[in-house]
Amino acid sequence: MAKGVGIVGGVVGGIQDPSAEVLTEAAAAFGLLASSARLHLMWALSQGESDVTHLADRVGGALPAVSQHLAKLKLAGLVRSRREGRRQVYYVDDPDIVTVVRVMLGQLTARETATPTPPRLHEAGV
Repeated sequence: MAKGVGIVGGVVGGIQDPSAEVLTEAAAAFGLLASSARLHLMWALSQGESDVTHLADRVGGALPAVSQHLAKLKLAGLVRSRREGRRQVYYVDDPDIVTVVRVMLGQLTARETATPTPPRLHEAGV
């Protein structure tokens, strides 16, 4: 542990531990993002809004499967949608979620291009 940073009563460096409810909500969100298909959709939507047809083309998924993934992300509050004529347009309305997705994928992409290649998370049993 770094000098001067201690744990006192659930407080680390002056920051209170999150509540059980917050941890449960975060775990559920990360659980949804544990799917490579949903993570790809979040990445695509972090670049800008899109309808389901364009998202399916971009991520290489079948339209019904992409629709189901979007429905789950929407129920969890990670994405939103609005109607434009006959199209349903999806977008990420939370800049913090966009940041989390971009940082994680950016870090892993940077690791992939660096040498030597460190062990992958899935190889480590994570």
